[in-house]
Amino acid sequence: MPSLFTTDVDTLAADALALLKQLIATPSFSRDENHTADRLETFLRERDVPTQRLKNNVWAVNRQFDPAKPTLLLNSHHDTVKPNTSWTLDPFSPLEQDGKLFGLGSNDAGGCLVSLIAAFLHFYDRTDLTYNILLIASAEEEISGRDGLELVLPHVPTIDFAIVGEPTEMQLAIAEKGLLVLDCTAHGISGHAARDEGDNAIYHALQDIDWLRTYQFPRVSPTLGPIKMSVTIIQAGTQHNVVPDACTFTVDVRVTEQYTLEEVIAIIRTNIRSDVKPRSIRLTPSSIPVEHPIVQAGLALGRHTYGSPTTSDQAVLSCPSLKCGPGHSGRSHSANEFLYLRELGEGVRGYIQMLEQVV
Repeated sequence: MPSLFTTDVDTLAADALALLKQLIATPSFSRDENHTADRLETFLRERDVPTQRLKNNVWAVNRQFDPAKPTLLLNSHHDTVKPNTSWTLDPFSPLEQDGKLFGLGSNDAGGCLVSLIAAFLHFYDRTDLTYNILLIASAEEEISGRDGLELVLPHVPTIDFAIVGEPTEMQLAIAEKGLLVLDCTAHGISGHAARDEGDNAIYHALQDIDWLRTYQFPRVSPTLGPIKMSVTIIQAGTQHNVVPDACTFTVDVRVTEQYTLEEVIAIIRTNIRSDVKPRSIRLTPSSIPVEHPIVQAGLALGRHTYGSPTTSDQAVLSCPSLKCGPGHSGRSHSANEFLYLRELGEGVRGYIQMLEQVV
């Protein structure tokens, strides 16, 4: 196996930093990522890497792609949330200061994406790989959109396992909770508030919400812990003197691998009176065995495993997947978002070191 030259990695890291600055300077809100998709295509083609594109998703495979070999996916996203009102810096002006790179998307997940691209380029021309490497820079991750990674999967080779780049401080998220969003409606009978009339839908909703607040699913994940249900939106009534006949509320449910999404829905429907309508059952829990070679490669580098409560593009993958990347999850979606410059170098080196032991 060829040796890993420091100058090669340093060059890749420098190119990754330059690309990250270009991405920060290019607004890429979910569903409007066409300009960053253009930049990613240009960057890869300038390095003699043919690309394919579907809407705002860009992908490429290693030069020596062999259909007889298994395929590893390297994936991260290039869309961002909109900057909140607490920003004091220009979110689209990349700024290096005090060992940090400030800018929208620098931490979530630009640093991960450009580090994965650097690792892909490192292995791109290799003839001794035991795996094909598929790189996908996906869109619409921040909104779990259907025109993101999910759109691309039918058009790419079968994936045997994946690394999904999200800010984990390069630690190994070997499991991730799935997401159910439930729209619930409690029903009553309208009436005049001044008389003993009607059947208040709010009171029925409160009973159901109390059950959702206190219920504990019996099976608890050893990695992810219990399923978590949170009521996040509620709405009822039209005026002060009318008893409402309907109360709607939304439930955010973070599901572990101990239950299917359908099982969770069935349990909730059995225990509350409100109508329950799931927005989708696409965003399933994800995991990868500790024994998997890519996890073992990370452990050999001194990293630790954990379960992630947040949802990523892993949710639409059916293969084993590891979430890992430079940056800190707590900085995501925050004002004056930043990535430490050292973290970018650690991401490029870390991905390459892990993959050297596997591919």
